[in-house]
Amino acid sequence: MAWRVRWTIPAWNAVERQAGYIAEDSPRYAAALIRSARDAARSLRQFPNRGRIVPEEGEPSIRELFVFKSYRLIYYILSNSHEVHILAFVHGARLLENALEDDGVTLPQ
Repeated sequence: MAWRVRWTIPAWNAVERQAGYIAEDSPRYAAALIRSARDAARSLRQFPNRGRIVPEEGEPSIRELFVFKSYRLIYYILSNSHEVHILAFVHGARLLENALEDDGVTLPQ
């Protein structure tokens, strides 16, 4: 059974913000970033546990995939409803706590 994958508004806004920044120098790489983020999210339909557990959280239902080598796509697995919620899209150089706070994202407990 395929899982349903949903982007939260803050997560998708972060993808667009990062792509906008990259587009100033390279529209091609900006488009590739968006494509890679969508592809990573789409892969969770079949393999929701493929990402690693977010080290800062240590919660098995909060995981991440790396996109474009530098970005963390953070998601939450809702096993009972077969859903995956994309919660955040964060540059790997940023402290996760600060990035989530800046985007107004609170991770589930």
